[in-house]
Amino acid sequence: VQLVESGGGLVQPGSSLTLSCEYKGVASDYYAVGWFRQAPGKEREDVSCISASDGSTKYAGSVEGRFTISRDKDKKTVFLHMSSLKPEDTAVYYCGTKVWCANKDYDYRGKGTQVTVSS
Repeated sequence: VQLVESGGGLVQPGSSLTLSCEYKGVASDYYAVGWFRQAPGKEREDVSCISASDGSTKYAGSVEGRFTISRDKDKKTVFLHMSSLKPEDTAVYYCGTKVWCANKDYDYRGKGTQVTVSS
């Protein structure tokens, strides 16, 4: 099982960025895929999740209306489009799989990609 995140970088406040999570080696079409982030000295925050069954999505209140999660099953890739980025969005972003979005823990996760929002 392998999940590989990409697309992170250094951007200015107000900018947009799209992260990608390519998953391999697991029947991930049947699993929910989520994004979570970890900033230094802060608790892990679940950012967003997309279910396998009906494509329903969930967002943390801190990103609602600014972030959009989507999934391309043919490419086995999940995207996180982030807009109106703020300095507080700075963190390492990880993607992971779990059976249901409601589950707290991820079964598999990637190594993460750094997002830095700074002027």
